[in-house]
Amino acid sequence: MDTAAERIEFETLLLARHLTRPRRGDGDLDASAYLLLSRIDIDGPLSVGELREAFGLDTSTLSRQTTAMLKSGLVHRIPDPAGGLARKFRITADGKRRLDAERAGNVRGLETVLEGWTTDDRDAFANLLERFNLDIERRAGRPWPRPES
Repeated sequence: MDTAAERIEFETLLLARHLTRPRRGDGDLDASAYLLLSRIDIDGPLSVGELREAFGLDTSTLSRQTTAMLKSGLVHRIPDPAGGLARKFRITADGKRRLDAERAGNVRGLETVLEGWTTDDRDAFANLLERFNLDIERRAGRPWPRPES
């Protein structure tokens, strides 16, 4: 591997492999529910159209995923608080609890991996990873909101 881009491609391939393995969090969520709930948790209630725009997925895929989340009690449908026609998905108390448990388990796993890293190395990696994601989002035209610190 001669170029940085080739090294990054290879390392992101491995990262994706690690991230698509069964999650180690305590919320027992599948990957699609984890992503959708994370977005709803940050943005508040979202319609299928808003989720389609945020994720770039087709309506049938989102319909299948949101139906599974409804059946699992992770979200419920509510009227649009702004008075629009589309109903929105709001995270339930159980969905929030499971999302928080999943995230906490993931963070514990990352803390274990980063155990031997200095604070400066952890901060530098987090900053570069955020910059990398922001550039991807900017190019794709799909910014992802960041939680407030």
